[in-house]
Amino acid sequence: MHTYHKHTSQYDKYACHHAPTCLACDEPKRAGAMTTLYDLPGHLIRRLNQISTAIFAARMDEAGLDLTPVQYAALAALAEHPGVDQATLAGLIAHDRVTIGGVVDRLEGKGLLSRGISAQDRRARVLELTAAGQQTLARLAPAIAEVQQRTLAGLTPAEAEAFVALLRKTTEAGNEYSRAPLRTGARGED
Repeated sequence: MHTYHKHTSQYDKYACHHAPTCLACDEPKRAGAMTTLYDLPGHLIRRLNQISTAIFAARMDEAGLDLTPVQYAALAALAEHPGVDQATLAGLIAHDRVTIGGVVDRLEGKGLLSRGISAQDRRARVLELTAAGQQTLARLAPAIAEVQQRTLAGLTPAEAEAFVALLRKTTEAGNEYSRAPLRTGARGED
């Protein structure tokens, strides 16, 4: 185990946890060490989310669109599940039911979706993509693919595939811990 006195700077004392071998003392990294902030999965996931969101925002700006990742997710979910209500949409994209109304309001205001009356329950409102919403999704397909590629920059195609599979596995395992769990079944229920 290395000691602090071997390192020359505040950062160097953490170097053992950032590379296979510590750059400051040449000691091997301990297997499974998650002892610094920079090794914590939650911190790394938050950072990757920041990166992905920044890349997404830049691409939307380049495309001349005012669209957030949550708004895109809502449009994509409605393309696959037309005619769902707001609560179901919230479950389909793992978004808070309380704030999904604002997302829907903004998308409706942009002319990308419409609300209608349910044929099964006249009190319920159902959501559908408008023609403009469908066109926007089609127009965005290459940009969304690019965002994913840039988010996973530095990984080989095999690593990217494995990384996404592991992300899916861990998010599925922790789904019920979320304040807005993913619900993919009928009416947002699993």
